Amino acid sequence: MLKIQVGHSYFLRYDPKQWERGKPYPPLATIQIAALLRRRGHDVALFDAMLADGVEDYAAAVRAAQPDVVVLYEDNFNYLTKMCLGRMREAACRMIAQAHARGARVIVAGSDASDQPGPFLAAGADAVLLGEGIAALLELIERLERDPTITARHWLDGIDGIATQVDGQTQARRIGAMPPDPRLVGPPAWDLVDIARYRSLWRERHGYFSLNMAASRGCPFRCNWCAKPIWGNHYKQRSADDVAAEMIYLKQAFGPDHIWMADDIFGFHVDWVAQFGARLRSAGGSVPFTIQTRADLMSERMTDALEQAGCAEAWLGAESGSQRVLDSMAKGTRVADLVAARVRLGRRGIRVGFFIQLGYLGEQLDDLLATRELVAQAAPDDIGVSVSYPLPGTKFYDKVKAQLGDKTHWRDSGDLAMMFHGAYDSDFYRSVRDLLHEQVTLQQSKATDPPERHRQASAALDAKWAALVASERAHRSEDAAATTKRIDIRLLPHAAAAQSR
Repeated sequence: MLKIQVGHSYFLRYDPKQWERGKPYPPLATIQIAALLRRRGHDVALFDAMLADGVEDYAAAVRAAQPDVVVLYEDNFNYLTKMCLGRMREAACRMIAQAHARGARVIVAGSDASDQPGPFLAAGADAVLLGEGIAALLELIERLERDPTITARHWLDGIDGIATQVDGQTQARRIGAMPPDPRLVGPPAWDLVDIARYRSLWRERHGYFSLNMAASRGCPFRCNWCAKPIWGNHYKQRSADDVAAEMIYLKQAFGPDHIWMADDIFGFHVDWVAQFGARLRSAGGSVPFTIQTRADLMSERMTDALEQAGCAEAWLGAESGSQRVLDSMAKGTRVADLVAARVRLGRRGIRVGFFIQLGYLGEQLDDLLATRELVAQAAPDDIGVSVSYPLPGTKFYDKVKAQLGDKTHWRDSGDLAMMFHGAYDSDFYRSVRDLLHEQVTLQQSKATDPPERHRQASAALDAKWAALVASERAHRSEDAAATTKRIDIRLLPHAAAAQSR
């Protein structure tokens, strides 16, 4: 039996935007790994960085745990972790150095480490797992359990799917994206999480308490901007009964008011969703939940099944209101799908959020205004806005990598900086983001505001859009200026008119 400390390096306090938002979730993949290692007989402790004050908390934790092995396993279900934020990399490297200084063997896994293992190895990690890395992790643990004094060379020798450092050089034995490992089954180690602390923050900030689950791992779709260093295009879904049983357990054990389903694509098959809902209803175990999904999956049958299962909110990867941009992204959806999905979900009382992506390669002003028109026409209940973010391993990254400078990652999730030569500069996209959010706020207030106040707010928003468009030439990049279409401000859709459709 080994003493193993499992942890991660996503510190909510290091991400000002997310700290202000105040919606933390336990590190799901991390506690799945903790459960796997514990089922194999090891003494497992957890360091949960999410609500820690900072890296300083880790020094005391590793000193108290006195682990033989530290496994920094980032949460593959946390989209912020997938973004490979600079502050979190710095935190991980400091944690690695502290664990190494205590004499522990250090294994690291995560999207950033899979893409760029060098910095983590340089900080003192013995091995970086490439991808999900379950097979390599278990082999490393088994070798160390057989011989706790094994030399580093013999411990790491001949294991595929890891990166190591030899004579100051990174050596990666990549095996390509593998399907989700079937050995990662059973409930996560929920008992290692300080649930009371999560509950307290949620209720303080929002008046309710939310926990997270995942019904699947991976995504089979092939959007050419989506980085998939963990599972590639593989997708593995748990049984509907198994997922329902976990929700029932969470409801009984911790009493959450809400569940965030952290899947890239929840449900996927309507029969699976129907079975999931039936199992929950039979046991009285349903908790209102939020999902991420695709517009083209939202048939009448699917939205019916989601309603019956207790889905309260669905976030759609809308990305753009321009069909040309969606096709360029290889998204595989149509603008009409987004509008239809929003209507179908809304009829069933399910809130709808749109993820919007600005600045994709080749996007021009008319495409941005088409996204404004989509938000006005479909009237989603909420939106999340980002700019296109090139990450290694994507077709998008390959197209723009020659343009990338020293800045290859955002420092935190509020950065919203362009890292390649899009049509406009970062300030322009930030302005578009702000106006899109104003559009949604305006739409939400229509039912409660006096008509005259609403008319005045609509006119003010139209004026802001007109001013932004009038200034767009000053924000163009040189490469995009020659191909940007000139837009007549007088032809812009008006906020008030769009909402009356």
